[in-house]
Amino acid sequence: MACDGKLLRRALDRYEEDKKLREERFAQRRETIFIKEPRLREIDGELRATMSGIIASALRRGTDPRPPLEALRGRNLSLQRERAEILSRLRLPPDCLEEKPNCPLCGDTGYRDGRICRCLREYYAREQKKELSQMLDLGSQSFDTFSLDWYSETPLPGDEFSPRENMAWVEKTCRRYAENFGPGSGSLLLTGAPGLGKTFLSACIAREVSEGGFSVVYDTAAHIFDRFEARKFGRGDGAEGDVARVLRCDLLILDDLGTEMTTALVVSALYEIINSRLMARRATILNTNLPPEELSRRYSPQIASRVEGEFEILLFRGRDIRALKRERQ
Repeated sequence: MACDGKLLRRALDRYEEDKKLREERFAQRRETIFIKEPRLREIDGELRATMSGIIASALRRGTDPRPPLEALRGRNLSLQRERAEILSRLRLPPDCLEEKPNCPLCGDTGYRDGRICRCLREYYAREQKKELSQMLDLGSQSFDTFSLDWYSETPLPGDEFSPRENMAWVEKTCRRYAENFGPGSGSLLLTGAPGLGKTFLSACIAREVSEGGFSVVYDTAAHIFDRFEARKFGRGDGAEGDVARVLRCDLLILDDLGTEMTTALVVSALYEIINSRLMARRATILNTNLPPEELSRRYSPQIASRVEGEFEILLFRGRDIRALKRERQ
């Protein structure tokens, strides 16, 4: 799984903030106990200072530290027993003065065996959800809230299946895609007239894929192409990083393709996005109001060829749901 560098930095910042807060709270709890029972502070200091002093002394002399450590063992055990008796009298857990990591797998480092630990990945998932929420209504857009009631059961002229039958298949395909998402999942082209649910279903996919720990970038085509333009002409801070996010994320969802002003730079950027991601076997979802045959005329035969040959095409049919909702108000 690829991680978005920008979001990972945010996740690390939150991770370290929470870690520091836990450490401060533990220090406060321990200080409260020490104030209540000063002898515990003395025992804690003696256990720490005596052990480190004997080891340091033995190492400075170049002698084996084991004999003095063995001599100290009885004293330490006695101090530990005294500490346990005091804590028991105070009705406190025997380990309440020991600072334990919140995550036993990584010891609160965030990494385990050179890979991101699941505790840090949870922070990353939350940051990614915040990022996606700037574009999407993740609170209501889910497969469970998708309704076929807005699609007619009557086939359109020339169609074999009704819009509802067609959309039942489209929704099932999108759900299966999200549930089984992984490296090499392939790419989708969601195409159809405005207001038929393309953004809704791609948001459902984004939500489920991101919850699975994969990096997802969801943005409009116009904004993404603007970042490519900024990179080319050296305008704006962070354009290089923004382009890298687009090219390297596990799943890119490019919304409203075809609403931007088509220029040579846009065609070049779209080709770079599609071609580089296909070569790296990274998944892409394109949302567009354009019919598939329009891609060749609007962009280029090369782009159309790659989309038609490598993307699964999902055709959205029916009436504009936003218009239908206004009619029923």
